[in-house]
Amino acid sequence: MADCQVVFRFGELFSGAGGLSCGALGAAANLAAVHHQLVHAWAADYDPWACATYRRNICPSTPETVICDDVRRMDGEGRLSPEALGPADALAFGFPCNDFSVVGERRGIHGEFGPLYTYCVKALNRFRPRFFIAENVGGIRSANDGRAFARILSELRQAGDGYRLTAHLYRAEQYGVPQARARVIIVGIARDAGRVFHVPAPTTADCPPTAREALEIPPLPDDAPNHERAAQSVRVIERLRHIRPGENAWTADLPPDLRLNVKGARLSQIYRRLDPDRPAYTVTGSGGGGTHVYHWAQPRALTNRERARLQTFPDDFVFLGPREAVRRQIGMAVPPRLAAAVVSAILRTFADIPYPSVPANIDAGPPGPQLPLSDLLPS
Repeated sequence: MADCQVVFRFGELFSGAGGLSCGALGAAANLAAVHHQLVHAWAADYDPWACATYRRNICPSTPETVICDDVRRMDGEGRLSPEALGPADALAFGFPCNDFSVVGERRGIHGEFGPLYTYCVKALNRFRPRFFIAENVGGIRSANDGRAFARILSELRQAGDGYRLTAHLYRAEQYGVPQARARVIIVGIARDAGRVFHVPAPTTADCPPTAREALEIPPLPDDAPNHERAAQSVRVIERLRHIRPGENAWTADLPPDLRLNVKGARLSQIYRRLDPDRPAYTVTGSGGGGTHVYHWAQPRALTNRERARLQTFPDDFVFLGPREAVRRQIGMAVPPRLAAAVVSAILRTFADIPYPSVPANIDAGPPGPQLPLSDLLPS
């Protein structure tokens, strides 16, 4: 680190358990020859268990730098004020996706969580970092008929002294993640930096890692952390015995007494068993019975450690909290391996080191007129 010319102090809002930081700081450590590095500065999240996990794994020597508080208190003089947090040269935020996810009610900016992105904009205005990373679900592009995403891009672009945006729908399985997971990631580079971020080229598009590789290479020891198995009812076990790998409760040939009596939408992940020779389907952090991701050979839900492997967390990354709290932390995280690919490209961009890239598949748009908030919020 002593030879580095530039060290970016890294701050996070909506940090969760630390998936993005795990990948980002790991990428920086692996680029020792690149004289642009990252160091943890601070993180903030409202979930006490996620904050505890972050402290244990990301910054155990400086636990006070993780603030467990509601981001809406940033406007005051408390622990989330810029003065209390301290400077940050790089920011990351995965603002809550509840109102943008295709699984949810899709309320967009009209929802309870949709407007929280504005605190990310406030953070950009106050800290004026050299770059930022924003992550959200693919459904954010179509929320409020596309107007929500247009507004978010407009405000991010015009925050601080202005940012040059690169937005892309990343498919995690194309970047070494053994899971089909599509996420929008927006990278903003300060305009006065005179640099343009390019989307890093996929590394595993032709040979995505499989669920079998993730869970069996190497085998997980029985005493691995977060590897406790949930009890399954006799009925669930019997149902799973009739569902083949890759099938779910709707596509399997189930006996009448084991079929689900559900009206309305039939989510494809309900009692869906993994296909061992393909990437897993998306690991989520919420959902009731039947949504826990199911093993292809054994009639059971995956353990949290197995889910963490599908998210590319290292086995020594220990999650704290009750089992459901841990499940939520894992499912809501940015896969560290995907984060590493993006951050590695950002550091190379600042270091003027070329890297393989592909065109962005989302038009982040040129600077334009601000969309009035009245067009998006209910009267």
